Amino acid sequence: MTPHKNKKEIPKEVAKETIFSAPLPQTKTIEPQFAKQAERLSTRFTKSIGSPTSVLIHTVFFAGIFVLRFFGVSSDQIMLILTTVVSLEAIYLSIFIQMTVNQQALGFSEVKEQVKDIQEDIEEIGENIEELDEDLEEIGEDVEEISEEIEEDDKEDAVERTETMERLHKIESTLEILLKEIKDLEKRP
Repeated sequence: MTPHKNKKEIPKEVAKETIFSAPLPQTKTIEPQFAKQAERLSTRFTKSIGSPTSVLIHTVFFAGIFVLRFFGVSSDQIMLILTTVVSLEAIYLSIFIQMTVNQQALGFSEVKEQVKDIQEDIEEIGENIEELDEDLEEIGEDVEEISEEIEEDDKEDAVERTETMERLHKIESTLEILLKEIKDLEKRP
C-alpha cells in the first residue's frame, strides 16, 4: 500500500510530546461565575460518588425500585424507569468525572510549567556557579602570583639588606683602619 499524497507526517518533536503538552479544552465561552460553580459542583459530586454513603443510597434505590411491582407497576415500566435513571446517572457521572479530569490536567500543566521554570532557574544557577568557579580560579591564580611577587620582593630585600650590611661592614672596617692610621700619624713627631 502506498502512502496517501495528502497525508501529513507528524514531526518527531511533536510525536514525542506528552499528553500534558496538548492544549486543554477551554470553558471561556461560559460565564466565568457559572464555570466556577460547575467546577465546584463537579468536584463535590465526584468526591461524594466514591463514598460509602453513595453505595448505600444506590443499593437502597435499586432494591427499592423493584418494590414498585407491589404497587401495581409492571415489570416493563420498572425496567424502563431503572434503565432511564441509570443511563442519565451514567451520563452525568461521566460529565462530572471528565470535568474533574480536565481540572487535574490543567493543574498538571501548571505544575509542568512551574517545573520547567524551576529547571531554567537551576540551569541559570549552575551557569552562575560555573562563572563563580572561574572567578575563584582567577582570584586563586592572582593570589598565587602576588605571593610569588612578595616572595621575590622579600628575597630581593634580603639580598639588598645583606649587601647593605656587607658594605656597611666594609665601610666600618675601612674606617677602623683609617682611624688607626690617623692615630699612628698623630703619634709621630
